[in-house]
Amino acid sequence: MALKCGIVGLPNVGKSTLFNCLSNTKAQAANFPFCTIKPNLCTIIVPDERLNKLEELVKPQKVIPATVEIVDIAGLLKGASRGEGLGNKFLAKIRETDAIIHILRCFDDDNVIHVNETVNPIRDKEIIDYELQIKDLETIELRFSKIEKQIQDRRYKQAKLEWEVLLKYKEALENGKSARTVQFDTKEKLMIAKNLFLLTSKPILYVCNVDESAAALGNKYTRKINEILQKEGAELLIVAAKVESEIAEIKDYKERLYFLKELGLMESGANRLIKSAYKLLHLETFLTVGKQEVHAWTFLTGSRAPQCAGIIHSDFEKGFIRAEVIKYSDFITLGSEYACREAGKIKIEGKEYTVQDGDIMHFLFHV
Repeated sequence: MALKCGIVGLPNVGKSTLFNCLSNTKAQAANFPFCTIKPNLCTIIVPDERLNKLEELVKPQKVIPATVEIVDIAGLLKGASRGEGLGNKFLAKIRETDAIIHILRCFDDDNVIHVNETVNPIRDKEIIDYELQIKDLETIELRFSKIEKQIQDRRYKQAKLEWEVLLKYKEALENGKSARTVQFDTKEKLMIAKNLFLLTSKPILYVCNVDESAAALGNKYTRKINEILQKEGAELLIVAAKVESEIAEIKDYKERLYFLKELGLMESGANRLIKSAYKLLHLETFLTVGKQEVHAWTFLTGSRAPQCAGIIHSDFEKGFIRAEVIKYSDFITLGSEYACREAGKIKIEGKEYTVQDGDIMHFLFHV
């Protein structure tokens, strides 16, 4: 499923270092602005302990995990919405993503240049928010001009609805609020809003990049940011990108785990970030289990059984008859599909069934 998160932030906040940590690829990371000019794209495995347990039980020939796409977008500067730096080009790359991971520098280091000379993540956040909001206002003003004549014509009922949506967005953005904070009361308005593809309507996760000493509990910077994000209802994640990228280089799993525990972490920040990105995109996983393979399939939250069948193959959706569903917990407890069938733990579901995260599915279809 081709949905992706874009990593954004000011120059030199640790975006490429974090990207390297996530992907084990080598995006160039250096101590000067605009080190990343061409966006780096990587497909990253979503950590899922359920696959490990299923592999132990079933012993398949192969295991195929779920994935998510992450793109590392070059640093934005104040004035990007007016084309400062390489602003317009980078804002266009953000528009192509489905969600945003905003990296904030929350560490002191005289050896790492800050584009604004001092470390102040609240200011940095406001700079990026402002640039995206200004670009969204431009989009809205342009749309206003296109439907201005239609609004006077009673035949264009949709234009009136769109005008109302645009006005509501305009008011929020002019008051320094992002588009994602605006709520609409009808499906028609929600659809119009979605089709505007505003930058600040995208779901967002803020990541505080800290030093080694703050990896577990954060620091004065993360606490200040957290106060602001709680008011906005946004999620915050703390990651020590530099030290985690070094730990990620260690080949031995037990040794990596040892160093993470030394930092006070039970799981790497990279893993937590990947899982959060998956959730941010409103993605979940259903499973198919057999001796040939255990496969994690990605679907959008709220999808029905035929839609999920179509993810495996379009013929499965076209000729959908029914789905056999085993809850993951039942499979693990009983140990096999046969045991679940004997215990009556396989449910037969039809076209209206809403697939749940972790469902083990078997689809019946005809062509």
